[in-house]
Amino acid sequence: MSNPALPGRSDLRRALSSNGALLAVIALLILLVLVGAGLNDRFATVSNLTNVFEQSAGLGLVSLGQTLTVLTAGIDLSVGSMMSLISTLASGLIDGDLARAAWVIPAVLVLAAAIGGGNGLLIHWLGVHPLIVTLGTGTVMQGVVLLYSLTPTGAMPFELEWIAYDRFLGLPIGATITVLLFILVALMLRYTTIGRDVYAYGDDPEAARLMGISQRKVLIFVYAMSGFFAGLAGLYLSIRFGIGDPYQGQNYTLASITPVVVGGTMLTGGRGGVIGTLFGVLLVSLLNNLLNFLQVSTHLQLVVQGLIIIAAVSIYIERKRGLA
Repeated sequence: MSNPALPGRSDLRRALSSNGALLAVIALLILLVLVGAGLNDRFATVSNLTNVFEQSAGLGLVSLGQTLTVLTAGIDLSVGSMMSLISTLASGLIDGDLARAAWVIPAVLVLAAAIGGGNGLLIHWLGVHPLIVTLGTGTVMQGVVLLYSLTPTGAMPFELEWIAYDRFLGLPIGATITVLLFILVALMLRYTTIGRDVYAYGDDPEAARLMGISQRKVLIFVYAMSGFFAGLAGLYLSIRFGIGDPYQGQNYTLASITPVVVGGTMLTGGRGGVIGTLFGVLLVSLLNNLLNFLQVSTHLQLVVQGLIIIAAVSIYIERKRGLA
């Protein structure tokens, strides 16, 4: 005779597992602040932590979009090139003119979403892994950017600098808007049909198809969102630095994956969420800040990011096996 307690116990284990990654990254965040405070007196000051929060907005935006692709067991390797493209194109077209910014900014964001949606459509049509498609489109975009300009170009209106540098109630406006976008996307994933479809497709594409969920619709949606948020990140950094940079997104492709994985979103799809990514962004940003305080080279910081991804993936795969 079956034990009636087993299903409930299994459900409890799954619930703890789904929240375990989020709790773990929050615990690591607290631990990092405490360790950093012990290693450097300036690390845990309100001023430094607020600056880290401000500087994490760009990474947060691109990681937000990346989370959606990973939830479908995909990945977007074109986000760095998208950032460079939108940064350079917008800055070149605006060239410091606020009036032009009023139409250029919406136009380039629509372009970013359209290119991203095109990635999703190509993945659906070709039936190949998103890694291959987005690597190809990302290479094309980077080539176009470098044909346009090999050096930083154009200018963003100084009137927009408040987005990157001003504060409201002591909090950086740009970073605060980024957090609000994370919350908005989290609500969308939880309470809308397309959000539930993203999880269903990521968990089991064949079962989702039998339920009537359109693969094409889901893929176009998540890659359009990824393109949009990568473009928004490119715009934000251009406003922050005042100029478009054809190499701006160079390190952001790998960087955007790290918070997603650390935050508990499985590369196999269907599990995780953007709130975990938000805390992952804060963790990675604080870690990089601490390494800067300790005068660790940027090259070694990339090595650390890679090791974090490997460790996080290994932990979550073992956890998934334990739940099987």
